[in-house]
Amino acid sequence: MSDKPTTLYEAVGGADALRRLSNTFYEAVLADPLLAPVFADFTPTHVERVAVWLAEVFEGPTRFTDELGGHQALLNAHLGLHITEEQRLRWMELMSDAVAKELPDDELLRRRVVEYFDWGTKIARDVSADPPGTDLGEPGPTPRWSWDGLR
Repeated sequence: MSDKPTTLYEAVGGADALRRLSNTFYEAVLADPLLAPVFADFTPTHVERVAVWLAEVFEGPTRFTDELGGHQALLNAHLGLHITEEQRLRWMELMSDAVAKELPDDELLRRRVVEYFDWGTKIARDVSADPPGTDLGEPGPTPRWSWDGLR
């Protein structure tokens, strides 16, 4: 029997690890000339919201859906940001650096987490081209990412 944690949430180290990941990442983002303009309205609560989102995506507590509006709210937050592919790729570089620094030294775990970010940032880039207030329809529940990818 494997002693590998059942969920990515458990494997990364839970909520505290996701907060550290988010903090490390956003310190780099806010200092980056290409990405800082995208986060012009950044507040410290953003770090916590991202950690709560990631916890839910990685099969942890469902606080983002229960308290913060779920998948629809996350998508709506990206409307009108006009994220370019260059910005998305830089975002991925900085997040990959943060993953390497903050998450356990487990190649499969890190790969799965980065795969989620690659998938999610493409959606954020695409949605960001639409103006605020755009009706995106019902996106369904918050996605869940597992050891096998999207569930």
